[in-house]
Amino acid sequence: MTDRLILSPLEFFVRRTRTRFPFRYGIASMTEVPHLFARTKVTVDGKSSVGLSSEGLPPKWFTKDPATTFEQDLPEMLQVINHAAKLAEQVARSQVSFFDFWRELYRQQSDWADARHIAPLLANLGVSLIERAALDGLCRVAGESLHRMLSANRLGLRLGEIYAELGGTQPRDLLPTAPLASCFVRHTIGLGDPLSPADIPAGERVDDGLPQDLESSIREYGLRYFKVKLFADAERDLARLRGLSRILERETGGEFFVTLDGNENFKDFAAFREFWQKAASDPSLRELWRRIIVVEQPVHRDRSLSDDLGAGLRAWAERPRLIIDESDGAVGDLPRALALGYAGTSHKNCKGIVKGIANACLLEKRRRGGERVVLTGEDLCNLGPVALLQDLAMMALLGVEHVERNGHHYYRGLSLWPAEWQDTALAAHGDLYTRHRDGFACLHIREGRVALGSVNTAPFGVTTLFDPSRFERQPMQ
Repeated sequence: MTDRLILSPLEFFVRRTRTRFPFRYGIASMTEVPHLFARTKVTVDGKSSVGLSSEGLPPKWFTKDPATTFEQDLPEMLQVINHAAKLAEQVARSQVSFFDFWRELYRQQSDWADARHIAPLLANLGVSLIERAALDGLCRVAGESLHRMLSANRLGLRLGEIYAELGGTQPRDLLPTAPLASCFVRHTIGLGDPLSPADIPAGERVDDGLPQDLESSIREYGLRYFKVKLFADAERDLARLRGLSRILERETGGEFFVTLDGNENFKDFAAFREFWQKAASDPSLRELWRRIIVVEQPVHRDRSLSDDLGAGLRAWAERPRLIIDESDGAVGDLPRALALGYAGTSHKNCKGIVKGIANACLLEKRRRGGERVVLTGEDLCNLGPVALLQDLAMMALLGVEHVERNGHHYYRGLSLWPAEWQDTALAAHGDLYTRHRDGFACLHIREGRVALGSVNTAPFGVTTLFDPSRFERQPMQ
């Protein structure tokens, strides 16, 4: 059975947020971020429910132009979201399956963005925010969890129309038979993050009950998986990696795994290869290097899928497993990356739900065919009680066993939200959240893991419908 939905006009609300301390990545340092909520009403056969999604709008990720300011970039983010919302109202004005809704929304948004030279990653932020709100409402109307909706293909997904080699397959043929009950938290080590308490300047110390440095975070949460961001400056990176390696070996007893994030900072694969080989030959990094799982996006998105860079990549026979992240902005980017010699991609909800499912299915089909491919789960400073839980629901559905999570680290749990929202999250998701000794709700990380039971039984990750209308209404032109 395929559900057919009608979508009501969308509303948007925004809450200004501030991080505990700066999150430095790529060319940006994140401190103040608008968190946007999208709300709609989904109707199926006369039965209706509200659908909700949310997303932080961080600087210099959806686009990475050093010549513009965040104040210049933010209106463009809102423009693509607004355009997608207007398209969605037209596409779903009469009954339509979720897949047909997504396909037409994606097509029209892409055509509009291409004509205006808007990057696919940014354009599809609008599609993703809308499809998440629609999916949330659809799951609530159906009274079913995300996994059950996909198992029965009530979304009407036709994978072969996304990737021809998936023709004749259903999502249940290639996705795990059950969602993961828990996942490991892969802790982000940002470019400016202190590794030990001694690294924190006195004037920058945060005394809010949560760990600030890496060493304290490992002790507090029992972390075992880590994501290390690179400057692409060999001298700085190698010195930092040596200190990092010592801490990881000491604090985890040698039981740890690492992914590296090139942050698009290397000019080409020759530069990254030189760095990789230099680090791999460093005796003090031997243990760290053998525990690297994948390397993420070393080269800028504008060049990373070019034929000449692909030739250099394929010529590097002993290369590590490399994945795309920012380069995975549109349908078709993953198979192109695989053809060039990459090993896979990442999933983030901000890059799309349907696209993410299709990518996971494509990689699983290739894996069963003998290819050494991988799907990782990465973060964009996801915050509960909406965006984080919907993202975790997708990770559980796709079977991603360790997921980069950093919203709980750069923010003070759910303390920026109203007390009743925190109480509601604790009551509905007591396996995922716990009450901190200082009274606020925070992520419950035990032995490096978070539990996903309540996320998996909720409609789309979130059990309770939160009402964002108490925040500032975001006008859309």
